[in-house]
Amino acid sequence: MINITINRKKTGSIQSFTMSGHAYFSDHGQDIVCAGASAVSFGTINAIHGLTGITPEIEQGEDGFLKCVIPENLPESAQEKIQILLEGMVVSLQTIEEQYGEHIQLTFKS
Repeated sequence: MINITINRKKTGSIQSFTMSGHAYFSDHGQDIVCAGASAVSFGTINAIHGLTGITPEIEQGEDGFLKCVIPENLPESAQEKIQILLEGMVVSLQTIEEQYGEHIQLTFKS
């Protein structure tokens, strides 16, 4: 199962997210759950950098591990754009979870 944790600040804004595990929905290279989750998360990271010039702190590891941390003390305009992109990511991942909940799970922490 792919486990995704969304970490929010007390203000409600998303500070970081982690993703790990494998969906095991289908064979390697044909797993639409894995491909969808990967495309959404990496697309969001690329959009953050491309649209704001801000580079999140990224950590990658084995077994599908990805951690993305948004830097502190950003200009308000960049922070607003980043939050919209991250909330869009959450909506997309929740849509995948609704259809394939046996293979992907989102958890929210504050």
